[in-house]
Amino acid sequence: MRYMLLFAGDQAAFNAMSATDTQDMYAKIGDWWARHSSTGTLVSGEQLEPPSTAKTVRHEGADRLVIDGPFIETKEHIGGFAIVEVSSIDAALELARTWPAGGAVEVRKLIEAH
Repeated sequence: MRYMLLFAGDQAAFNAMSATDTQDMYAKIGDWWARHSSTGTLVSGEQLEPPSTAKTVRHEGADRLVIDGPFIETKEHIGGFAIVEVSSIDAALELARTWPAGGAVEVRKLIEAH
């Protein structure tokens, strides 16, 4: 079964990190990524640009409004995602528990196209 892990964190807290702490966090993320890629568990994923670069297209009737920024106001923002292939939701949750960067990891099962 395939699941998406959505990595959320506090952008202000990230921006306040020292260069050393940032390097340490990215090293831990790199190790996590390499370990799970090598086993075939991690199928794909990417880091996202910060929320300040986002654009949102809002559908309002026939109108399509383009808005600067993320689609909702929130303290935490999605910073990246991973697609993983594991045996169950429990396995996906266990993998999410090992995410080294803190914040929150939302886990969602992918709907397989038939």
